Amino acid sequence: MSESITELAKKAAALRQELNTYAYEYYVKDNPTVEDYVYDKLYHDLVAIEASYPELVTPDSPTQRVGGQVLQGFEKVVHDVPLYSLNDVFNKEEIIAFTNRVTKELGENVTYVCELKIDGLSVTLRYEEGLFIRGATRGDGTVGENITENLKTVRSIPLRLQEPLTIEVRGECFMPKKSFVALNEKRDEAGQAIFANPRNAAAGSLRQLDPKVTAKRNLDTFLYTVVDFGPLHVDDQYTALKQLENVGFHVNKERRLCKNIDEIWAYIEEFHKRRTTLPYEIDGVVIKVNDFHQQDELGFTVKAPRWAAAYKFPPEEAQTTLLDIEWSIGRTGVITPTAVMEPVRIAGTTVSRASLHNVDFIKQKDLHTFDTVTIYKAGDIIPEVAQVVLPLRKKDSQPVSIPTTCPICGSELVHLDDEVALRCINPKCPALIKEGLRHFVSRNAMNIDGLGPKVLAQMYDHHLLTDVAGLYSLTREQLLTLPKIKEKSANNILQAIAASKDNSVERLLFGLGIRHVGAKAAKILAENFGDLASIAIADKKSIISLDTLGETIADSVVTYFENEEVHELLQELKTAGVNFSFKGRVVQQSEIDSPFNGKTIVLTGKLTHYNRNEAKEKIENLGGKVTGSVSKKTDIVVAGEDAGSKLSKAEELGITVWNEEQMVEALDRSLVNED
Repeated sequence: MSESITELAKKAAALRQELNTYAYEYYVKDNPTVEDYVYDKLYHDLVAIEASYPELVTPDSPTQRVGGQVLQGFEKVVHDVPLYSLNDVFNKEEIIAFTNRVTKELGENVTYVCELKIDGLSVTLRYEEGLFIRGATRGDGTVGENITENLKTVRSIPLRLQEPLTIEVRGECFMPKKSFVALNEKRDEAGQAIFANPRNAAAGSLRQLDPKVTAKRNLDTFLYTVVDFGPLHVDDQYTALKQLENVGFHVNKERRLCKNIDEIWAYIEEFHKRRTTLPYEIDGVVIKVNDFHQQDELGFTVKAPRWAAAYKFPPEEAQTTLLDIEWSIGRTGVITPTAVMEPVRIAGTTVSRASLHNVDFIKQKDLHTFDTVTIYKAGDIIPEVAQVVLPLRKKDSQPVSIPTTCPICGSELVHLDDEVALRCINPKCPALIKEGLRHFVSRNAMNIDGLGPKVLAQMYDHHLLTDVAGLYSLTREQLLTLPKIKEKSANNILQAIAASKDNSVERLLFGLGIRHVGAKAAKILAENFGDLASIAIADKKSIISLDTLGETIADSVVTYFENEEVHELLQELKTAGVNFSFKGRVVQQSEIDSPFNGKTIVLTGKLTHYNRNEAKEKIENLGGKVTGSVSKKTDIVVAGEDAGSKLSKAEELGITVWNEEQMVEALDRSLVNED
C-alpha cells in the first residue's frame, strides 16, 4: 500500500464507522440501506488494512466478530445487581390478581408495558464509555459466566454504542427459528444429536469454548432493561426501550402500553395466535409496571420484582393416531425412532411425524401401535409425543417392537451402558461408511491429503469404496472415472494414500472411529500395548489400569473389537500393508531428563513459537501433564501474551510462572538431551 500509516488509520476508522452504521441499520433497525455486496466490499477493504497493520485493529472493529482463540473455560462473574426471576402467572384470573395487588399498593391508576417473553438465554452486557467490555450469562442470578468472546460474534450486539455511555444492559440471546432449523439439519447430516428447541441451541452455542463455533450459529438478541437507567435519562420502561434502540441495541418492536386488564389480555390473545408466525420463539408475555418511580415503590421480594409478572402460554396440543414407527440410522450408528401418525394440524402446521428420541423414551411412554397419542411442538418447532391416551387404547394393541438388528446392514445392535441410544457398531454398515471415511482421512487420523468430503462421496457413490480398507486398493484408472479428477490429482491422492500406510498405529486407531477414543486415548493405548493386535485382545481391566483411561473408554474399546466385522476390516488393512505397530519411542518416566517430567503444566495466553497443541504434545512427550486449570496441584504455568486470570491465580498461589521463552528453552534443551 502506498498510503502512509496515518492515512490508513483514518481510512480504517472511516470504514469501521460506515460498516457499524450499516450493521446497525440491518440488525437493529431491520432496515438495510445498502446491498450485501456493498457491505462485503467495504469489509474486505478493512480486513486488508488490518491484516497488513495489526496495530490498527480496534476492539469495536467488525472484523473482531469472527471469534478469537479457543477458550480454556469460562470465568465466573459476580453480578453487582442480581438478575431476578419473574413470578409466573398462567391464566387471566392470576393476571387480575397481580394488577389488583399493584393498584392496591400504589393507590392510583397504573400503566403497564407488555413485552413478548423471548425464549432464549438471559445475558448482561457491560459498556464503558460506549465500548463493549464484558458479557455474561445469568447463571443463578448472582453469579454467571463470562462469555464476552462468544457474545462479540452476535451481530446485533453493538461493539460500540451510538453514545459514549457507561451502562449495563440486560436481555435475551436467542436463536431465530430459521437458524435453528438449519443448524439441526447440519447436525443431523453429520450424525450429531439435534437440539430439542431453539433455547437449548442458543444456550449450547453461547457456552462453546471455541467462539468461531458460536459465530456460525447466527444468534440474535433483544435487550429490554438496564441496571441503572440514569445514563439514558428516562423515567419509564416504554421510553427506555426506545432509547435503548437509539443508542444501538436490538429491541423487540412488539411492545405495547396497556391501561387495564382488558388491554393486557387482548395483547396476550393476539400473540398467542401470532406466535407461530414470528421468526423467533416466545413462550409468553411479560407484564411490567411502566413508571420507574412506581416500580421503586413496589420493590422486590427475595426472588422477583413485585412490579412484573410473566404469563406463560399453555403448550398447544392435539390428538392423533400412531400408525407406525420408522427406524433410521445416523452416521454415528445411533438408531433413531420416528412416529408416523395420522396427519393433524398443530401450532400452525400439519404434522404427520414426530420425534421419539430413543428406545428408553418409547418404553417410558409405553407406546403401542395404533395408540391415540397427544402431541405438541417442543419449542413450537419439533413435534413430540406427550403421552398416550390410555382410555382410547384398543384391547388388541401390541407394544411397539424394538429392533435388535440394524435396519440397514442387519448387524446386532448394541445398547452401551453409558447412553440411552441403540447403536450399530458395524464398520461396514453403509450408513456409517461415508462419515467413517471422512474421519479416517482427517488430519489427526491417517492424514490423507486430497480426499475431501466431496471426493469421498463420489468414490462411495461410484462404488469404488465399501469401507476404509478400500482406499488402499484404489487404482489410477478408477480415480480418473470420477468427475473433476485429472491425472495430477489422481497421482497425488494415490501417493498420499500410500504414505499413510507408514503412519504409527495410534493414527489408525483414532481413524477407526471407536466411540470415546480420541487422539490422546489412541496414543496412550498404542504406547502401552505396542500394536493393534494386542489392543484388539486387551481386556477391560488392563485398559482401565492405564493412566487417564477409565471405564467408558475401556468398555467402548472391548465392545468394538468383539465385533466380527471389525476383525474382517483389520485383516483387509493388514493385507493392504497398513502399519499396525507403534512407531513412537516408549520412554519410561525415570529415563526422562526434563524439567517437565512428572510435573503438571498449565498453558495460558497466546503462544507464538508453537500452537497450543504442539506445545502440549512436546511437554507430554517429556513426561509432563498439561491441564486446563490452575490449582494447588499445578507445578508450572507458562504465560504467553495477554495471559489473564490463570496467571493471576498462579501468582496468588505462589506457583512457578514461566514466560514462553523459558518454556521453549527448556523444551529445546530436553529434546537435545533425549537425542
